Amino acid sequence: MSKTIMIVDDTEAIRMSVGFTLQEEGYNVVEAKNGQEALEKLKNNNVDLILCDVNMPVMNGIEFLRSIKTDNDFADFRFTPIIMLTTEAGEKMKAEGKELGAKAWIVKPFKPDQLIKSVKMLLV
Repeated sequence: MSKTIMIVDDTEAIRMSVGFTLQEEGYNVVEAKNGQEALEKLKNNNVDLILCDVNMPVMNGIEFLRSIKTDNDFADFRFTPIIMLTTEAGEKMKAEGKELGAKAWIVKPFKPDQLIKSVKMLLV
């Protein structure tokens, strides 16, 4: 059975590009445009890994991480691996993401092989 990965990014082109890369490797994909939509979709989808942008409208990636870690409605996802896929490269932002549970930080533009390597490493 193939694993399901959620892509959370407000840019459709990024969701499409990342989705294509993951589907080529046999993964199922669930997409969300922001953190709030991702939380809604988590209620009805079992995901094995989350790829999340930082800068998004409505609810950004850091707020999304915080919700997963603190809201009991999402307790089932507290240990789901999360990779931040973002243009943010600042050490302070990376530290905050790591503190909230992000397992990896990939700066856009991403290299497909780097993304797949990180995904496979976290889905062992």
